[in-house]
Amino acid sequence: MGDLDRPVPKLPIPGKRNILITSALPYVNNVPHLGNIIGCVLSADVFARYCRLRGYNAIYICGTDEYGTATETKAMEENSTPKQICDKYHAIHREVYKWFNISFDEFGRTSSPQQTEVCQAIFKKLLDNNWLSENTMKQLYCDTCERFLADRLVEGTCPTEGCNYDSARGDQCENCGKLLNPTELINPRCKQCKNTPRIRDTNHLFLELPQLKDKLVSYIESMSVAGSWSQNAIQTTNAWLKEGLKPRCITRDLKWGVPVPLDEFKDKVFYVWFDAPIGYVSITSCYTPDWEKWWKNPDNVELYQFMGKDNVPFHTVMFPSTLIGTGENWTMMKTISVTEYLNYEAGKFSKSKGVGVFGNDAKDTNIPVEVWRYYLLTNRPEVSDTLFTWSDLQAKLNSELLNNLGNFINRVLSFLAKPPGSGYGSIIPDAPGADSHPLTKKLAGEVGKYVEQYLEAMEKVKLKQGLKTAMSISSEGNAYLQESQFWKLYKEDQLSCSIVIKTSLGLVYLLACLLEPFIPSFSVEVFKQLNLPLEQASLCDEKGDMDRAKRPWEILPAGHKIGTPEPLFKELKDEEVEDYRRRFAGSQADRLERDEAEKAAKLAEQLKKKASVGGGKKQQAKKPASEAKSKGSVEPEISITRLDIRVGLIKKAQKHPDADSLYVEEIDLGEGDCRTVVSGLVKYIPLEEMQNRKVCVLCNLKPASMRGIKSQAMVLAASNSDHTKVELVDPPPSAVVGERVTFQGFEGEPDDVLNPKKKVWETLQVDLQTNSELVACYKDIPLTTSAGVCKVASISCGSIR
Repeated sequence: MGDLDRPVPKLPIPGKRNILITSALPYVNNVPHLGNIIGCVLSADVFARYCRLRGYNAIYICGTDEYGTATETKAMEENSTPKQICDKYHAIHREVYKWFNISFDEFGRTSSPQQTEVCQAIFKKLLDNNWLSENTMKQLYCDTCERFLADRLVEGTCPTEGCNYDSARGDQCENCGKLLNPTELINPRCKQCKNTPRIRDTNHLFLELPQLKDKLVSYIESMSVAGSWSQNAIQTTNAWLKEGLKPRCITRDLKWGVPVPLDEFKDKVFYVWFDAPIGYVSITSCYTPDWEKWWKNPDNVELYQFMGKDNVPFHTVMFPSTLIGTGENWTMMKTISVTEYLNYEAGKFSKSKGVGVFGNDAKDTNIPVEVWRYYLLTNRPEVSDTLFTWSDLQAKLNSELLNNLGNFINRVLSFLAKPPGSGYGSIIPDAPGADSHPLTKKLAGEVGKYVEQYLEAMEKVKLKQGLKTAMSISSEGNAYLQESQFWKLYKEDQLSCSIVIKTSLGLVYLLACLLEPFIPSFSVEVFKQLNLPLEQASLCDEKGDMDRAKRPWEILPAGHKIGTPEPLFKELKDEEVEDYRRRFAGSQADRLERDEAEKAAKLAEQLKKKASVGGGKKQQAKKPASEAKSKGSVEPEISITRLDIRVGLIKKAQKHPDADSLYVEEIDLGEGDCRTVVSGLVKYIPLEEMQNRKVCVLCNLKPASMRGIKSQAMVLAASNSDHTKVELVDPPPSAVVGERVTFQGFEGEPDDVLNPKKKVWETLQVDLQTNSELVACYKDIPLTTSAGVCKVASISCGSIR
């Protein structure tokens, strides 16, 4: 987004409620899974949306946590640099959160210059105030790699009695869960070269937590009460205090991180858990140069922080101690909202092992985003671990969203839309006397109580309870419709029918507002069907929204014409659930192996069929030459099957040495050697987004030289109507490299090479476009792989070329 398009940053407003919201910065060593998403960004997004609806002056700050050992380790695994890893996964995270409708005011990253500036400034204040000490540590050193090994760069046998796990990390054993020091490992080995390291002395800087304890405890005791900290946050914090605070090392012998600004420590960087929380501040400084008005304004700003339970001590002990130690007037955390773990089917979600449903997996199912959000939030692990199961997701969609919420709204709007004589011709009727209609008065009383309970729950960040309460209003609405028997009233008592319908329409509007924080795309659709602007959605006391909620017949004006009613949810069937359960069983590696096996089986079957067809052709070759010539002169029908479109993986992309607008890509198409492809995408797609991504490639165009480099294929991309925006056509992430993209109902083998004179590509290209759901299609038939359909990020009704 260019600076001219950027919204004016919000600043605290005197006299208003100013709320600063952060969620734990997701780490960039993998794609976020559903447990990560509900634990931080989704929960914070719900609260941020709620605050905006209430008219509070709120901003939501987040970004990717990019420094530290895990990034260096991932870079080694992928034979890449830490910067390339961060660029790659930052883009992936951004796309996942965009699909989940996460409404950040700023989504940044901790590898920015602002992070270095803010982090070093805080460090210097701690140093000046004598809260830092220097001590010698014994640390493992690898002579082969010529460096000290950070915790996660060491593996060995767990020393815990009865465990003996031989792949324990230097910081923790994944088998028994015990926290470790690298020097405790039995038979340690360097993760990179596998050689045995030796113990050496190294100097580090420590934050003197024991000396800061009194100030820290004073903050915790007052704010945990004022901010209604969740019980799990209080228990974890007290456990740390009870165990006794110790000086905490804040430096590491790494290259990838914020440099320590002292000559004697110039080869060290800050420990990621020292600098990561400072990322909230630096990312806010990217949002506005007046960031101190948010972060150094405790009398006018409330700070709410969202995270999983494993992050608690760093936010209730480490980060507050750091800020207290500077002696400056920081905005300290008021409320912390902590989730337990979301587990997957029979086991645990795991980024490192690739177990569970990941953000891009959810995106590549046929399950809409509002269903994913709703399910995760009803299953939010607020006080204990919860379990994701496909059957539970199915039940919540079919019974709660489809049969309860969707059914109520569709019944009301569909009846209103019926022509006069059987309905109201889409015009909202007047409802005089609604306040004295017994059934309606009873409903209003119940709805009023639910609205108060909803507000109470949301103010205390009890999001699951808030959602449950809002859905209860939908249940009340269904019961109200049934008890009123409005279909009979239409013929027998038109006035009462109008009261019921106008009141029910008010509930529809109210539900769209109350549920907007949870399932915003649902609310967008409801407002569209009500023929109202989404900007009208509000839960402000100042505007009288909450008073009107207790008189729902007054919410929408008589005479207003609604839009076209349509079903809001679609049933999830048993066979679909079984398919998803199968697709996402095991680890990502298991799935890839399974997909490759299925692909190999399909390929073998195709080759078998091809061999059979080939035998038939040999027999036909014995026909008279004149007949063969006659047959050969017939040009095959121009069909989409003549195009050889395959799934490719860009292994490397760089700018053309002799053309500013061109990229040169090396693309793996499952042929052994990569093909060289030249694409005019420089001004549309950043170079970092062209790295290591799957694309759709037209493989049988005649090779052409482009500024001295021969292009052996063409990457498919979609553009909008004025060609100001271009996006790559994306196969599903689990699509097999080299597999052919197919079109349902069309069968046939592609040409070896398309004859440019016959204009086959040019003829077919005009019918290649993206539809309103961002699916790439040929005449409304999706481009399909074994893992699902191909899509674009945001261009609907665009042309593909």
